[in-house]
Order: sequence, then C-alpha cells, then structure tokens
Amino acid sequence: MITTVEDGRAVRVQGDPNHPFTAGFLCAKVNRYLERTYHPDRLLHPLKRVGRKGRGEFVRVTWDEALHDIAEHLRAIADGPHGAQAILPYSYAGTMGMLQAQSMDRRFFHALGASKLDRTICSTAGAWGMRMTVGANIGADAEGMPDSDLVVLWGTNTLTSNAHLWPFVLRARENGARVVCIDPIRTRTADQCDEWLPIRPGTDAALALSMMHVIFAEGLQDDDYLARFTLGADALRARAEQYPPDSVAILTGIPEERIVALARAYGQAKAAFLRINYGLQRHGGGAMAVRTIACLPAVTGHWRRPGGGAQLSTSANFKFNTAALERPELSPDVRTVNMIRLGDALTLPDAGVGGPPVQALVVYNSNPAAVAPDRNRVLAGLRRDDLFTVVLEHFQTDTADYADYVLPATTQLEHWDVHFAYGHHYATLNTPAIAPLGECKPNTQIFRELAVHLGLGDAGFADDDDALLRQALSTTDPKMTTVTYDALMAHGWVRLDVPTPYVPYAEGGFTTPSGKCEFYSARMEAMGLDPLPAFTPPYELPELVPDVAEKYPLMLISSPRHQFLNSTFVNIASLRLDAEPEVTLHPTDAAARGIEEGATVVVFNDRGAFTAVARVADRVREGVAWAPSIWWGKLTRDGHNANETTSQRTTDMGGGPVYYDNLVEVTPTG
Repeated sequence: MITTVEDGRAVRVQGDPNHPFTAGFLCAKVNRYLERTYHPDRLLHPLKRVGRKGRGEFVRVTWDEALHDIAEHLRAIADGPHGAQAILPYSYAGTMGMLQAQSMDRRFFHALGASKLDRTICSTAGAWGMRMTVGANIGADAEGMPDSDLVVLWGTNTLTSNAHLWPFVLRARENGARVVCIDPIRTRTADQCDEWLPIRPGTDAALALSMMHVIFAEGLQDDDYLARFTLGADALRARAEQYPPDSVAILTGIPEERIVALARAYGQAKAAFLRINYGLQRHGGGAMAVRTIACLPAVTGHWRRPGGGAQLSTSANFKFNTAALERPELSPDVRTVNMIRLGDALTLPDAGVGGPPVQALVVYNSNPAAVAPDRNRVLAGLRRDDLFTVVLEHFQTDTADYADYVLPATTQLEHWDVHFAYGHHYATLNTPAIAPLGECKPNTQIFRELAVHLGLGDAGFADDDDALLRQALSTTDPKMTTVTYDALMAHGWVRLDVPTPYVPYAEGGFTTPSGKCEFYSARMEAMGLDPLPAFTPPYELPELVPDVAEKYPLMLISSPRHQFLNSTFVNIASLRLDAEPEVTLHPTDAAARGIEEGATVVVFNDRGAFTAVARVADRVREGVAWAPSIWWGKLTRDGHNANETTSQRTTDMGGGPVYYDNLVEVTPTG
C-alpha cells in the first residue's frame, strides 16, 4: 500500500502497481483506510471508566495516570493468592504484523508470569490438517495459477476474502481453465464461476473421498507419484471405496452425476489448483476436512506442475525469528487458555479451563465482545465487577465498553511493522506514513511502558521497534535469505528465496516425519484419531442430533460481510451503508415459516438469539441460513449479533472454533 502525505496528513492510499501479486489495487475495505484513520470517533487519549461496565462511560486521563493504575492492579493480582496466572492476555489479528502483534506484548506477559493464550480463532484446524498431510501449512503458489487447466475454489468467497487472487483466476480461465466453486452459498464469487456446487455445510471431506473413489475406479490416479512420494496409498484407496458417489450425493446434497463429473475433470486435468479457505474448517471435523482435500493433488500428481496443487495458506514459508521477538524463555510454566473458551474462562468458578480464576484481562488486536463464540457468556464475564479489564484500541468497540481502561493505539499508517502473507510469497515492510494522531502509541510502546511501571527489569524492554525488526529478520531459514533489513528498507517488499512460480512438492520434499505426503498418519493414530482421511461430521449435523434438529433445523453460516473484515470496518459509515444484520433463506425454507423478503425475523437456538432482516433467495441451498457478520452489537437494533448462537466447542484438531457448526431456527418477529 502506498500512502500519499501532504503537510503531515495522509490524503490517499493506493495499491503498489509494481507489486507482482497485489498489482496496484486494494480491497474494498482497505480502500477506506483513511476514513478509519481519521474517523471522528477515533480514540486519541487514554480513558478511565466511570460508569457501569458495558455502558461505555469514560473520562480522559493522562498516560502516566493510566499506566500507573493499571500496573498497580496487575501487580496486586500477581502478588495475590492466585499469582500472575490470574492475568490473561487476549489478542489476535487486529494487526497482522510481527512487531505490533507478537513481540513486546509477549515479552511483557512472559516476564510477568501471566497465563498464555492459545490463539486458535481463525486457522488452527486447517493448519493442523495440512501439517498432518504435507507437513506444514505450505501450499501451491498462486502465481502458477495461469498454467492451471482447472481451478476449484473450495469454501472460499475469493472476491470478498482474497481479492488479489482473482486476476490469477481470470488468467487461468483466459488460458482455457474451467473454474468451479464449491460452497453452500452462491456468493458473488460463485456467480462468476463456470459451475457452482451447493454443498451441505461440513460435508466437504466426504465429497473429496468420493472424488478419490471415482479417480481410483477409473484409473485416473498418478501411480508413479503415489509410489514415490506418498505413504498409505493402498489404505487410502480402500478408504475411498467406502464413499461411492450415490451415497455421498445424499450426504452432501450434490447430485451423483455432478460428483462424478467433477472427479473426472480433476483426474483428467494436468494442473488443477485447489484453493481452500478457512470457512470449511469451522466445524467439528474441520481439520480432517482440510486434510482430506489436501490429499487430492498427491493422488493425481498435480503437485508436479506449476498451477497444480492445493493452497490453504503460504504462511508457514515465512520463518521470522519469533523466539527472538517473543522471548518465551522468560515465562514460567503456566497454563494456556484456548481463546475460543473465553466465555468459560471468565464465568465458571474454576475458570472452566483449568487453573485459577481470571482476575484481569488485557485485550489488544481483538474485539472478543463481538467475535468470540457464545457471546452471551463472554458478555456475562466482561460484566464482572471483580474483573479488571484493559483494552488497547482505535475505537470504542463492544469490548472497550466493558473496559476499566482504554488505551489509544496506532493504526498501520502510524507505526513500524513487518508482515508475512497467507496467499503469496512476499514479505512486506510497514513504515509509518504519518505521526501518531493525538496521544496514540504503538502496541510495542504501550507494553514497554507498562513493563517499566511494573518494574519487570531487563527483559529486552529497552529494544525499540528498529531493534525488534532486526531481531525478526535474524533467521537462518534458507527461504528467508532474501528478506533482509536493507532489502526491505530499499524496496518495501521482498519475495522469499523461492522460485517463481514455487512448486513445493514437485519431487516430494514433504516436511512430514516420513518425508512423504502422509495419507496414513502415525501421528494422528498416536493422538487417538483416525490415521486415514475420513468424513468427520459436524457436531450439529442434523441427522446425528435429531432432537436438536427438530427444534433448530437450519444450519447457520455467519461468514463476514463483503464490506467488513470480521468486526473491523463495521463502524465505517461508507462501508456499513446504513445496512443492518440480514439472514438469507432459501424460498422453500422461507415459505414454510411464513417469511417474506424484508421481514424482521429472529434467529435463535438454546444459546441465544439475534434480530435480522430476512432475504429470500436461492443463493443458499435448502436447510441453510446465511447471516453475513460480524456486527458490533451496539450497531444493531437489538444489541446482538450472530455469535449469540455460536458455541465454545472446538475442532477435531487444533482447538479451532466451530462457528458454522450451528443449528438455529428463524421465525418472524410478528
């Protein structure tokens, strides 16, 4: 991103036209980043709560007053009967940078002896699925996609959540590739594809195994690749025999003939590109779903060629020196809390997660009062009078309303950082374009100053952001040799030391224990899991929980709105467009409930409810409700959002969330 500055004020943001992947354009959200930075509601000064928690009533205080009081509260807890483990950090990806997301903050909490946070809320299930199969969350290079002869967009609304990939999809199509979208929702991406397969949520692994059934039965597999570079091929073939297209058609809702046609197209292709995204791993069997799909390119040998393979992420290629940044050796042996279970951690007497009760919560780079599952329980915890809460933020979010102190943080335009990528192979330097507004400070500086007030001693807290940047780059990984301090300072972005396009598994080279693509995983067997790819159903698959499904027969998907980045940008009026929460139903489901287009409805289950405007369209398959999210509660008519209905259950591997494993009912409010 290039920022134009006049007289100290940023006046324009634009994509870098010289960047090989992002190619000069920004997504719809980041295009509005100036509105976010200069928003009239931007927090510019430290605030102290004066009203009841949740009311958002604060007074301005000085930094010294805020830091002194916060330090006193944290020290009293650390010296108390439960020790510093009663202090819990809570953060995720409000900024994706290595410095502002995982450097000085981690040193601070490690040196304090606070509980650790298992940051699982987005991608851990899928990452585990990739790890158990190919060894790491390393996939195909999108820059090879123009050489693809088949592109399968599986569980990804690319035009909304991966916009910079779309030009590569179009180049593949121009070169003759067919583009297929597999999704329970006919998204704006599905509208632009050659075919849409409306799969039932959570049944993706069954579809992948049925494709293998056809591929093996018709001799479309790559026997040489299987023999040389895979482990357990015969066992996988036997497993795939258990998933014939006629029975899988009933489970997935995709007609048998379309399953067979997709399998043949995939098996006959020379370089098929599977783009997997994180939506399909947000159910009870999410890790196994990604693992199973990731087996397909090895069955057919598509890993051999540019444009072939599967991509969930490229992130594991970026080997920054996280140990130097985070200093894990500073931490004593303390508990780790899964962030998905924040509601339990804040409300159950024994913390619900092992260890002492949580007495202090420090939130940064996240808005758990909106994004965490089982929202009612999370809010109940945040209301506790005996919970001391500090929030580092840009705006007075739902979470900030419950804080005892709110500290104003800088935006991407105001601080240093360095970023990895999910979908390409370029590391990026983030340089400050403008001075921090008001009294805002970078996260790194806030935690440095807190460390001083707490007297945490010499644990690297004197390192400035330049020093942190150099430490992040002090890695010996061979792929990082091109990503140097001087190169980033000179160019702003640098490609990893990998070929273009990068074909990671053309000749094997998997980073699994066997060095092969592991259809059979001894590690999973040791974990008590099925060592072979399988269909692991969602917890709330209707036929498995008939009593629940009788009351709540619709499977709710609450993927982000096109204009929102989870709960970020929700308060930008030009992106919100005076809209309010919506839920789309198939015409058959709407008619059965007497729901018409534009009606006000309630979406509910035993966990909670939220109000929405009904949309009636065949853009969703029968039995599915689609409620684009994630709204701030304070910006909805009833103060609720879709996470009132989601649960704190976790995925089969990785401890990830099950946001889309969620049965609900929808009724008119009248």
